[in-house]
Amino acid sequence: MAPFGDDLDPGLLRFSTAGSVDDGKSSLIGRLLYDAKAVPSDRIAALERIARRKGESEIDLSLLMDGLTVEREQGITIDVAYSYFATPQRKFIIADTPGHEQYTRNMVTGASTADAAIILVDALRGITTQTRRHLYLSHLLGVPHLVIAVNKMDLVDFSEAAFDALGQSIGDFARAIGAANHYLVPISAKFGDNVVHGSARMPWYAGKPLLALLETLPPAIVARHAPFRMPVQLVRRVSLPGGEQTRHYLGRLESGRIKAGDEIAVMPAGNLTRVRSVSVFEGPIERAEAGRSVAIEVQDDLDIARGDVFSAPLLPPRTDDHFAATICWFSDEPFDGRGRYVIKCGTRSVAARLAEIEHRVDMATLATEPKPEMLKCNDIARVRIELAEKMAFDAYGDNRAMGAFIVIDADTNATVAAGMIARAGGDAAPDALNYDVGL
Repeated sequence: MAPFGDDLDPGLLRFSTAGSVDDGKSSLIGRLLYDAKAVPSDRIAALERIARRKGESEIDLSLLMDGLTVEREQGITIDVAYSYFATPQRKFIIADTPGHEQYTRNMVTGASTADAAIILVDALRGITTQTRRHLYLSHLLGVPHLVIAVNKMDLVDFSEAAFDALGQSIGDFARAIGAANHYLVPISAKFGDNVVHGSARMPWYAGKPLLALLETLPPAIVARHAPFRMPVQLVRRVSLPGGEQTRHYLGRLESGRIKAGDEIAVMPAGNLTRVRSVSVFEGPIERAEAGRSVAIEVQDDLDIARGDVFSAPLLPPRTDDHFAATICWFSDEPFDGRGRYVIKCGTRSVAARLAEIEHRVDMATLATEPKPEMLKCNDIARVRIELAEKMAFDAYGDNRAMGAFIVIDADTNATVAAGMIARAGGDAAPDALNYDVGL
């Protein structure tokens, strides 16, 4: 069995969880792990001791994720917490992201590499502003599978009518943002209904329990079929028999595949060469696919450095000194048009300036506010960025790894924003919205 985190394993599924405060994310993950028998016996024993001290008959499964004392005292998860488990059918990596509005940046971080997103909705409270925010952001980040888990069905007596009404509202919003293909699952994380096992109290639900659904979601293998891309991370001189030296270019294949003899382009310069060999730590290999970290040796003596991108010659990335993008502003210090910044995309870092804020998205209504004067923490905005030199990149909608970037404050080295590059002359995929949710 391949280790956790091995992108070459098609059975691995990364999923994020999000929802409003008290929607039950931690309880859901705890129940998922517990009923899937993925919790070590010593952790169960510790939870049983806590329950006995409190005089409770049932263990609190939410404590499996809320490991920090501060989190337990405040009743909210305040950071992205990762958990790993496996079933006979699949392996999983969970990113549990915060529910509170002020932690939107954490939610963006957790969902940015997810193959699926579970958005929790309280069956009694219904859709909140945060529910809309999480659905919008998950769709904007290009998460392939959106699963809306309607939790706390026990509070509405497991009513089919209540679920259908809420499902209609969710469906209307999802279609409005272009996320028509989504899954709806009625659950009770507290009692385990439709989490790992089906629910006798909801016989009207004909779909799969949540875990069974996650086990059967198609893997996100788009990167394997996209054009070849490998940002160069390190250049290493290697001594050969006879005293000669060659260079190996180390990096991770973000998309496509490569083998010895293939012609490649070195971007942004655009020089062409052929691959002499592909190797890993153990030695030479015949070919490599997306997700693999390799060393590539080329036939020609070219000026290749960290930050360059090896690519398919007939389908190269865009090379430019400007682009439009959607960003999430992370910093507590607002952006007001001033400041010195560095854009890091792949392994390349380039001095840049945020030349214009085209519009900001109002996360309460999802309407766009044209040309705001500043951006505050957690704001989502469409911006125009100018670079000090040309850089190779793809649109985020075409290649998530090559279209994502971070913005670094050049004076403090703090990461102040993360973004998704738009297609040239068009919107970032998914498209920008102008939808009034009527709050």
